[in-house]
Amino acid sequence: MPLFHLILVAVIQGITEFLPVSSSGHLILLPGLTGLEDQGQAIDVAVHVGTLFAVILYFWSDVKLALSGLPRALTGRIDTDGARLAFLLIVSSIPVVAFGLLLKMTGLDEDMRSIAVIGWTMLVFGIVLYWADQAGEATRKAADWSLRDAMVMGVWQAIALIPGTSRSGITITGARFMGYGRSDAARLSMLMSIPVIIESGVFLGGEAIFTANTALIRDSAIAAAFAFVSALLALTLMMRLLRSVSFTPYVVYRIVLGVVLLVVAYS
Repeated sequence: MPLFHLILVAVIQGITEFLPVSSSGHLILLPGLTGLEDQGQAIDVAVHVGTLFAVILYFWSDVKLALSGLPRALTGRIDTDGARLAFLLIVSSIPVVAFGLLLKMTGLDEDMRSIAVIGWTMLVFGIVLYWADQAGEATRKAADWSLRDAMVMGVWQAIALIPGTSRSGITITGARFMGYGRSDAARLSMLMSIPVIIESGVFLGGEAIFTANTALIRDSAIAAAFAFVSALLALTLMMRLLRSVSFTPYVVYRIVLGVVLLVVAYS
């Protein structure tokens, strides 16, 4: 694959994975609107691995805490902060796995990969994000995250399997509706991405590993590296901006892009 194409895919994935604008939607639109060939499953897995390392590095203190408590959580002993965080992250990832299997078995995952669907989800869920961000209070912190909250946010996260919805956008929306402040909502959303990206990588990576050759491995490494750098920069910028800026700029972008895509789809 040409180097420019690799970098383009990696940067798009890296920037949009954690911003509430939908990485999957942008990656589907890339070949559809530019005529470039689809990057393939192996590159998809590689750029997701790059973004995974970015979020782990940025939230290393939380990740380290969850890892320390994971053995206890897996044996049902939710008696430490680490075990509690690990348990809640596992719980929050269950709905997306169940919904993902349902979409795969019914073939709806392919049917939804259209410009019209992405246009509508960009527009509608952008408006819902604005509503939640403006109406939601900021009375709760990430430390208040409960089992009920993890389950509810997990359901919100499952909706993000519809292209154009945005995993980070929809989980932040859910958290803001529940009263979490902007930074805390984003923090929970980013931590929730870790088990989901791992599950997605395992699910999609099996076939890619067995069919990989030297050139594909090289391309995947390049894509992962650029995705890591761009994701880390985007994540750092967003978390800093949330101290003084709302989600409105992302909402405006979503609405404008959604309207443009709907015009293209129905013209």
